[in-house]
Amino acid sequence: MSGYIPPYTISNKMFELVSEISEKVGRITSHKELESKPHLRKNNRVKSIYSSLKIEANSLTIGQVRDVIDGKLVLGEQKEIQEVKNAYEAYEKINEIDPYDIEELKQIANNVRKDIIEETYNAKSGHPGGSLSVADILTVLYFNQMNVNEKEPNAKTRDRLVLSKGHVAPALYAVLAEKGYFEKDELKKLRKIDGMLQGHPDMQKTPGIDMSTGSLGQGLSVANGMALASKLNHEGVRVYCVCGDGEIQEGQIWEAAMTSSHRKLDNLCLIVDNNNLQIDGNVDTVKNIYPLDEKFKSFGFEVIKVDGHDIEKLIKAFDKAKTIKEKPTVIIAKTIKGKGVSFMENKADWHGKAPNEEEYKMAMEELSK
Repeated sequence: MSGYIPPYTISNKMFELVSEISEKVGRITSHKELESKPHLRKNNRVKSIYSSLKIEANSLTIGQVRDVIDGKLVLGEQKEIQEVKNAYEAYEKINEIDPYDIEELKQIANNVRKDIIEETYNAKSGHPGGSLSVADILTVLYFNQMNVNEKEPNAKTRDRLVLSKGHVAPALYAVLAEKGYFEKDELKKLRKIDGMLQGHPDMQKTPGIDMSTGSLGQGLSVANGMALASKLNHEGVRVYCVCGDGEIQEGQIWEAAMTSSHRKLDNLCLIVDNNNLQIDGNVDTVKNIYPLDEKFKSFGFEVIKVDGHDIEKLIKAFDKAKTIKEKPTVIIAKTIKGKGVSFMENKADWHGKAPNEEEYKMAMEELSK
């Protein structure tokens, strides 16, 4: 719709409502968020809500909502106001946490862990420890939080993920395969000359990879650029950046953190995979980064601390991050390196070595119980 709708006075309450939900409405009406959440699509309760409200037929586009906020457009139809309210209600209901969803996400995360072991075993190299520690985080992001569609991996308005700790690529590859970006058989070709899965993420070769990474400390800078570009272009994109706690020792991270705060990038969410181990040992022994929460607060971040292996708490943490305005958010996720495989847990030795045949069988047996 172009131009202005015949004048109509919006109450302050309605203006606040439209302002609050502008991006949420866009994520449903423009991107069909439900279609990108297979675990929700199976939920008949959610499907009936989505269908009955006919969100797809909503005539109020995200662009029009933003025009209202910018004062360029005045709503002229009570029907359109109701459509905004309906979209808001649908969004809230779609994002309610259902026990069914939690159990399914746990199963997906366990599948991801099995895939990580398969990948590194077949490659005879790789980084299983950190990959296992970040598995739950990536599962929640791709199957519950992010606006992504495996059928449109390059969609302009998709959410972005920058895996700054690129050496844990096996975890991201496993999640992307579970999501359907490519066939799971590709996982067996990790680091192979005839495969598309490099040792570190390569956006030129692998569907679903938003940024090539591997050189530690650079990811947050890239994520800042993506988040800022989305704001300038009014695209409603959220950007997630996953860093390791050892990586936080890099000076560039803190330069980037200043930029995140200075630019008020409230569409940026940094996640620190805080397993307290790096290649040389304990993070606090190699170079102490603590208190991490106070440091990020002093840099202007909203800080959320969470158990990085508790699916429900992770969902709530990411949901809270979406409500933060005028500043970036960091989620400090307390995790266990090697999570899920007893002989790998809390062992720095498993930072960068692959399991042998006996270890592979033991790991797969544990993850199959």
